[in-house]
Amino acid sequence: MTDDQERRGPAGSQDPTEPIRPGFPAPGGLTGGSVPPAEPIPNAPDPFSPTGAPTTPPPGGPGEPPPGGPGETPSGNRAWWWALGGLVLLAIVALTVWLATRGDAGGDDGASPGATPSGTVTSEAPSEEPSPEPTTEVTTPPATGCTPTEGGTPAGASTHEIIDVDFDGRPDTAWLTTGADRRFGITTASGATFSAPVTTASPVPASAVVNLVAAGDGEAPIALVDVSREVLLYSVANCAVNVTQNAQDEPYTFDKGFSGFGTGVGCTTVDGVLHLAGLNAMSNDGSTYTVARTFVDLDESARRATNGQTETVAEGVPASDPVVVTAQETSCGDLVAGGADPGGPVEPQG
Repeated sequence: MTDDQERRGPAGSQDPTEPIRPGFPAPGGLTGGSVPPAEPIPNAPDPFSPTGAPTTPPPGGPGEPPPGGPGETPSGNRAWWWALGGLVLLAIVALTVWLATRGDAGGDDGASPGATPSGTVTSEAPSEEPSPEPTTEVTTPPATGCTPTEGGTPAGASTHEIIDVDFDGRPDTAWLTTGADRRFGITTASGATFSAPVTTASPVPASAVVNLVAAGDGEAPIALVDVSREVLLYSVANCAVNVTQNAQDEPYTFDKGFSGFGTGVGCTTVDGVLHLAGLNAMSNDGSTYTVARTFVDLDESARRATNGQTETVAEGVPASDPVVVTAQETSCGDLVAGGADPGGPVEPQG
């Protein structure tokens, strides 16, 4: 081997990144005695290094790659990569769960549907049931009745409990006074009192009934005051007693056989509602009768009356027939004025 030849070192004993240095024969020749190799001078410049850096033997023994080389991966790096991978996996799982939860919440909120191709309209019904609409039912407050007034039922008046004329759910009281200035009146359960004079030339004590009858498109309370020769008609609606007027603006009255226009007054039930009617029982021989009935049309407050349809309700019936008896009374429904069982007040005697 020549001095300028490169000699190969043992496999794995030389850093592949370092150039191979020429070997020099030890003193005594190739087969000379054993002389320990010269130790490198610390921090001496390396003549074979391109940069002239000091030669420092790499740590580690022969056959071991230098630290950081391709043959070794520090355990700290492996742990860091495992941690990073775990974080990425957790982030993916969390994102998937969040997207699924967000999609469910969006479906519950009933998001507006997107655009659809022309000719096809789709609408996704919300999963939640709509809130019930607030009730709009209108309730009528309880009536309080007529406003209380000073005074009340006159002393000595004849009284009788009657229907509820002011619609407060409580029965009221009708009364009659006697004397030259006799009056008919109402005292309600609420404490209101209202009345009107009984204007008639008849000396016979008066009697009265009060009931609810058809008036206009509804019903109104009226009073019938019988004075024997005739029957006076009063409206007792709207917390007042008013004389009902006829088409000639005169008091509307029913004849009781005195002037030949009728013999009584009653109320006939039509479709569940009482309708006021004048009655006339006529006889040519005194033994059989023909009974006619004329309905009376009232305005909504029963303060104006006009004659309506007239019809025959019985012919050739005897005087004892209930139709003839009723046609000679003053009644309304089941209430009869005067008699043994009066349905209303009767003028006191004496």
